[in-house]
Amino acid sequence: MVDKDVAGNPETGQNWTCQSLSKIQTAVAEQEGVTLSQETIRGLLKEEEISPKSNNKRLHPQPHPDRDRQFEYLNSQRDAFAQAGWPSISVDTKKKELIGNFYNRGQQWCRQATAVNTHDFPSYAQGQAIPYGIYDIRHNRGYVTVGQSADTPELAVDAIAWWWSGFGRWLYPETPELLILADGGGSNGYRTRRWKQQLQEKIADAFDLAVTVCHYPTGASKWNPIEHRLFSQISRTWAGTPLTSYDVVLDGIRSTTTTTGLRVEATLNETIYQKGLSVTDAEMELLMIEKHAICPQWNYTIRPRKTGSNF
Repeated sequence: MVDKDVAGNPETGQNWTCQSLSKIQTAVAEQEGVTLSQETIRGLLKEEEISPKSNNKRLHPQPHPDRDRQFEYLNSQRDAFAQAGWPSISVDTKKKELIGNFYNRGQQWCRQATAVNTHDFPSYAQGQAIPYGIYDIRHNRGYVTVGQSADTPELAVDAIAWWWSGFGRWLYPETPELLILADGGGSNGYRTRRWKQQLQEKIADAFDLAVTVCHYPTGASKWNPIEHRLFSQISRTWAGTPLTSYDVVLDGIRSTTTTTGLRVEATLNETIYQKGLSVTDAEMELLMIEKHAICPQWNYTIRPRKTGSNF
């Protein structure tokens, strides 16, 4: 009955079938005229070393041939900026959160558990929070802009502009260049034209500041410092707390601290961003992008197109 649907591991000898016990029970009754209980079927399958199995994440896809080279170059850029006293920031978008009385993973010390909705339907939400984070590696400081509409390159670059205008330029006076460490995909991905165009207009041109971007290879986002130094700490802070309003989200982010001195600033971005905006080839040609000699698809510098700044 199950021979054609049996799969197995040639190294361990484990076998499994994709058919359910109820389907096997029905098939036996229809084809053989025999009625067997599901427990009997389970025992027969067990004798053949067949049992329920879920997918097992053990396979590692072939890594990109330039993966190690990119890590070495990225670390060399971090060291160079640190020695020069120039800013290095790690950026990314944290997981989107529904605003409302929804279940939030984790536990709190309390006398009675908070009652939340039985279903996390987006239609029940008052809105969504899209936290875009910036982590200042040198000063161990986090800065988060909470968007409400969409995770776009505009949101990402507006967050960086907010950080630089309100904090970065005072922490790093007269610095000529900024290093951004970013994942390979998402709103700040290396293939995203809009990300580069927005960096040109809102950072490089607006502040007369050169911007060097180094992207982590695909599948290597866990090494991006913001993930374990900022985002994980925020998740711990509001674990078990229903995010019932944007004020609760902002308070949770701002109250995030660590024994190593992490402090976090946060702001609400009420701008409505439009998805799917494109950049033409002609517009791309106007950008002052210098690709680096090593892994040019992941490393590039955007130079200002004009003198002067908006300080």
